[in-house]
Amino acid sequence: MPDLVNVTYAQTGKSLAVDHLGMREMQARAFAARDAQYLLLKAPPASGKSRALMFLGLDKLFNQGIKKVIVAVPERSIGASFDPIKLTEDNFFADWEFDDKYNLCTPGGESSKVDALKDFLNDNKGTILICTHATLRFAFDAVDESVFNDVLLAIDEFHHVSADVDNRLGEVLRSIMAKTSAHVVAMTGSYFRGDSVPVLAPEDEAKFRKVTYNYYEQLNGYTHLKTLGIGYHFYTGRYINAIDEVLDTDQKTILHIPNVNAGESTKDKYKEVDLILDSIGKVTRQDPDTGVIFVERKDGKTIKVADLVNDDEKERNKIVAYLREMDSVDDMDLIIALGMAKEGFDWPFCEHALTVGYRGSLTEIIQIIGRCTRDSANKTHSQFTNLIAQPDAENDLVKLSVNNMLKAITASLLMEQVLAPNFKFKTKKFDGEEAEAGTIKIRGFKEPSSQRVKDIVESDLNDLKATILQDSKILQAVPGEFIDPEVINKVMVPKVIQQKYPDLSEAEVEEIRQHVVTDSVIKNGEIKEVGDKKFVLMANKFVNIEDLHIDLIDRVNPFQKAFEVLSKSVTTKLLRVIQDTINANRITMTDEEAVLLYRDKIGPFLKMNNNKEPSLNSNDPLERRMAEALVYLRNKKRQMGRSEEE
Repeated sequence: MPDLVNVTYAQTGKSLAVDHLGMREMQARAFAARDAQYLLLKAPPASGKSRALMFLGLDKLFNQGIKKVIVAVPERSIGASFDPIKLTEDNFFADWEFDDKYNLCTPGGESSKVDALKDFLNDNKGTILICTHATLRFAFDAVDESVFNDVLLAIDEFHHVSADVDNRLGEVLRSIMAKTSAHVVAMTGSYFRGDSVPVLAPEDEAKFRKVTYNYYEQLNGYTHLKTLGIGYHFYTGRYINAIDEVLDTDQKTILHIPNVNAGESTKDKYKEVDLILDSIGKVTRQDPDTGVIFVERKDGKTIKVADLVNDDEKERNKIVAYLREMDSVDDMDLIIALGMAKEGFDWPFCEHALTVGYRGSLTEIIQIIGRCTRDSANKTHSQFTNLIAQPDAENDLVKLSVNNMLKAITASLLMEQVLAPNFKFKTKKFDGEEAEAGTIKIRGFKEPSSQRVKDIVESDLNDLKATILQDSKILQAVPGEFIDPEVINKVMVPKVIQQKYPDLSEAEVEEIRQHVVTDSVIKNGEIKEVGDKKFVLMANKFVNIEDLHIDLIDRVNPFQKAFEVLSKSVTTKLLRVIQDTINANRITMTDEEAVLLYRDKIGPFLKMNNNKEPSLNSNDPLERRMAEALVYLRNKKRQMGRSEEE
């Protein structure tokens, strides 16, 4: 099946080049903000966030009065990213080094690590400590908050924090920020959450200075990687029987099997691994020292496989240690995992991230894609494939399957937006007005009127798109009953913005709405240059960029591509199942949609058709929707005790 997203990059080498202090582009950008007490670093996997933190931490220790640095990571294996390193070899003024006893990402009980963290806070000699999120949480309960004064708290994979009252790490962070002089550096490769709970409450997030390095900057600046594909493959029956259709063991692959609670799981994860190995060929042996499994393919070639699904701690530790130490492209061919090998896992040679089953968390999707987007001499193309079950009309779970399919597709569309080059949008005031490179001028466009809107547009646009694209109402609008684009853009999208940012004024919501819709429409379109003019493809029609007006953009469905993808990717019969399932739970018409249709669509329709009303049985979906709007409005009037004549 063709990819939904296929992006080509320029291989400029810029994101990998280092300056006179040994800093890559992203790291230098973060270091420029080193004086901030609270710093939020949003940068993709493999961009060098760990090293950026080292530069920041050392400057705070040597130049800003900070006495200690605590780095908290979600799991022990990620702690290796912060191992000691000689930064002075690249002309930085200090080395990142610490006593081994303050590396708490080692085997052992939690109570001893909590004691070690307490000792560190009371030790005048120790300056840097690495621990897990869990150790930090437990230690916080065992000490007085004041010990965090003049401490830099660095939280890696910051999306694990949540504003939810039940999220202990979030509670710890809020308390430290409110009651101590601690500095905080928060780092994440993805700020999306699969649920509705924000990572930070707006008032806490506003305290952070944000440094953003986007995915396009990172991948466009690589040396070897040229293209990235994101796609999916549908299967019927059991995924085990379809795995050989998408698993190519000539490519270095990480295969994530579904969680045992997922519908795609057979409920026996160990048997699934065995069946996957059988589909490849014959297991000839397993190295007793490393745990590497040797499988002879049907063509006679032997490949090396790592099983990270096995829960036996002794066996898992062997293969994890092997994976951590390997440095050759020939050391591994296939890694089979379930919950591991996602965030913080570094295998630069990986070419294909193959994931079975829908993933509800956009963070998880971003993290998995990040496993194959490292730059490496063995590859010019990286691929993410999602193997997902086709909805079955005879199955009681068809509604859930349809919803999962739509979320998988919209997640891919979001990734296309994230991976595309960024544009700036400004108001066009007169004809012939010149726009600087990377800027598009649009008539009627509202620029940010406040710093709050400016910050959201500059740092949170993709996060906001994630919320919009995963909203249940928007999802139902994608392939179901025809919804007028202006209803989506002017009614549905602003509702989501209002829910996400309840503190914004109506004018600010409109400014952000225009940015979201414009950015989505332009990035979904295709830009072509003809002579000295540029044209953008919108709703299957090329429009001169000089003629763009916000009213024209608002008439384009920013999610039309999702329907086109569905139409091309599934059979007519399956498409009908999807549409029928959604139409059975059709979007409830809102007052705003009914009024908009009545004001802008129904009047012109009546004029064109000699006052003949739109029909509920029309073959034209927009006409049917207008008919429903009339029924809805008349019913509203009856409920309010008015006659139709009134």
